[in-house]
Amino acid sequence: MDEYLIGVRLREVAQADDYKLVGDDLDVHVGDLVVVETGTAELVGEVRRPKRALAETKRDRLYHRVLRLATEAEAAAWRERREREKRDIVTCQRLARAAGMQMKVVDVEIHPSARRITVYFNADERVDFRQLVRDLARELRARIEMRQIGARDTTKTMDGIGPCGRQLCCSSYLRKFEPISVKMAKAQDMPLTDSRLLGNCGRLKCCLLYEFSLYQELRARLPKVNTPCQATCGGGGCMSGKVKSLRVLKEMVIVGFPDGTEAEVPLDQLTWEGRPHIQAQLEQS
Repeated sequence: MDEYLIGVRLREVAQADDYKLVGDDLDVHVGDLVVVETGTAELVGEVRRPKRALAETKRDRLYHRVLRLATEAEAAAWRERREREKRDIVTCQRLARAAGMQMKVVDVEIHPSARRITVYFNADERVDFRQLVRDLARELRARIEMRQIGARDTTKTMDGIGPCGRQLCCSSYLRKFEPISVKMAKAQDMPLTDSRLLGNCGRLKCCLLYEFSLYQELRARLPKVNTPCQATCGGGGCMSGKVKSLRVLKEMVIVGFPDGTEAEVPLDQLTWEGRPHIQAQLEQS
């Protein structure tokens, strides 16, 4: 029997995860509500990515299954729960402000049984929310679980538009956050004092990671700044100088000469100590 993958989103603010659909007898389209097997329970989710064939390279992976289309009663309960979650966010924010608490309510998740509610919040400092939990339990008539999330998770949940003009990467397709360091900005010759290095979350942008490996690879072929070198002249001779700066993506080097002049020299016209090893790397690539 043929197997397919289909993208289902269980939470409105979450990304769509892949679930396995066995057989082609279930007519499923984007926007439909389906029942999926999550391992702990059967939950209703919304189809966000269309059905596609399961590649041979992915057949050994474990996927939860799409069982069937949701009934009208299940779909109505799912939509009602989504609407109640939106109202409960407002309620949580109101009670938190009334208690004078310095926290930001980001999201509310209601368990399908409606007996447990998880409140996701962000705060700069440690928050004593014991009284708030009691107030929320009385107001929402459920057991309350408070869960603090960081700035990056907060931005991912709330979504938004990045400086590039597109939807935030963390909200659209990133599955997990990778560590982002100042080292990545330095490797790409970005000014560390530039506020544009920061994303909507106030942390270093995730996109600093995208080209970091390329810059590392290219920098390994280039000499370090202040390295003594020999630049080939037009007539075939060589001039001694010192590396002043690098043009990583162009694979060019700015060389300073003893007379105070500088020149942009291509990599193939430059030699320095350790160059034979670098040349071997270039020939292999």
